[in-house]
Amino acid sequence: MRQYPTESLTSVLAGTGVALVGLFSAKDKDFGAKLDVLAASVEVHGGRVVSRHIQRRGVSHGGAAKMALPLSRRTLLSPGKAREVAQACRAAEVGVAVFVNPLTEHQRAVLGDMFGCFVISGEDLFTPGR
Repeated sequence: MRQYPTESLTSVLAGTGVALVGLFSAKDKDFGAKLDVLAASVEVHGGRVVSRHIQRRGVSHGGAAKMALPLSRRTLLSPGKAREVAQACRAAEVGVAVFVNPLTEHQRAVLGDMFGCFVISGEDLFTPGR
């Protein structure tokens, strides 16, 4: 199981290819701006964004009532989207995947194993001392 990095995020991100990932409600029209803020924070820490991956929630008729919930407790994303992001991360040799959304420790571990890289949440980039 891939462990959360113990060194500072700046040292983990410095020169590293980073994938940005986010689960957004279909009603959220500012998802692009949220990814831009996250990308800027990654760059401040020395990382370089190599890809962006978006999962929309509530686009289908039945999904609207569940928009605030994760698609999977294990991965936050749908199984298909998680596989798609994992394949892209491995192909681009991404070192860190940064999620816009908060993640549990279990989600970080499962996604890290799937993606083949460290997985963190954007809130980690904005937490002093990280």
